[in-house]
Amino acid sequence: MKALILSGGKGTRLRPLTYSGAKQLVPVANKPVLWYGIEEMVAAGITDIGIIISPETGAEVQGKTGNGECFGANITYIVQDQPLGLAHAVQIARPFLGDSPFVMYLGDNLIQLGELRYFLQQFSQQQPDALILLRSVANPSAFGVAQVDETGRVLQLIEKPKVPPSNLALVGVYFFSHLIFDAIANIQPSSRGELEITDAIQYLINQQKQVVAYNLQGWWLDTGKKDDLLEANRLILDTYLTASVVGEIDAQSQIIGRVQIGVKSKVINCTIRGPVVIGSNCHLENCFIGPYSSIANNVTLIDTDLEHSVILEGAKIVGIHQRIIDSVIGQRAQLNLAPRPPKALRFMIGDDCQIELT
Repeated sequence: MKALILSGGKGTRLRPLTYSGAKQLVPVANKPVLWYGIEEMVAAGITDIGIIISPETGAEVQGKTGNGECFGANITYIVQDQPLGLAHAVQIARPFLGDSPFVMYLGDNLIQLGELRYFLQQFSQQQPDALILLRSVANPSAFGVAQVDETGRVLQLIEKPKVPPSNLALVGVYFFSHLIFDAIANIQPSSRGELEITDAIQYLINQQKQVVAYNLQGWWLDTGKKDDLLEANRLILDTYLTASVVGEIDAQSQIIGRVQIGVKSKVINCTIRGPVVIGSNCHLENCFIGPYSSIANNVTLIDTDLEHSVILEGAKIVGIHQRIIDSVIGQRAQLNLAPRPPKALRFMIGDDCQIELT
């Protein structure tokens, strides 16, 4: 069994962050989204992993993720020169996949940890030609959608329909036999100019091949937008964070609840109310850090209040007594504010920005 994780694409929904980096490397609870997928594969017993990368961000993905040794995996990188669809990504990965059954996982998706193992067991026991995961959503037009009959048999799959036949969206996790390659060879690009994986699965259905569907019971998030990224951060912190303080905390600071603070980080006259994760080599002074905040390595926060926010590596925020909420601040961004009447501030700030509000 092999795994194919997709880590290409342009990340337009997460701009400005993704003007300068891969969306799959944006951190959730101080860990790149992509790494959760890799860890899920290894936990399920799949260690031979191919990662689809783009020419624009592939070097960054490869440099940060490595050859897989730190995950207990063997990673092969496969370049998709143009974003020509999920089925195209599978097609160009055939030299890596061979005739092995495989799981395909979209690298900017998160499913509840531990779910993958159960569906892998179902796929291995039943040995269908495809196994898809479905989840009820409020906005099915934004996803591939499945129409099923009263017995749960898949009748039709449609990619981002204007008039959805159901509210059952395809989760970004698929299990395939080698027959998917024949299906891809028999489909044409969609109106978007892409080879759609939904069309390939529909071909298998039309050919009376065995396609089974399961409803995902745990949570699932596509982290392609800011609010989804923040929700993923909240869920991970709420569910999996354990307290660990190895940085320096002065006597005037107060740590409440589950908080992680990394090595060489200094906390001076601050209140930190968990769940919160703070990376290494950070400097926090005269701050309030509220629940569901993730602060990456090498961040400086002085005279700042924030909660339910993600602060990326190397950012510097000084002099903001109005509370920052529901925000994502990019790498090395600098934010300085003069005193203003108290109110909440919401930001989506890309890498290397410098902002002064007076």
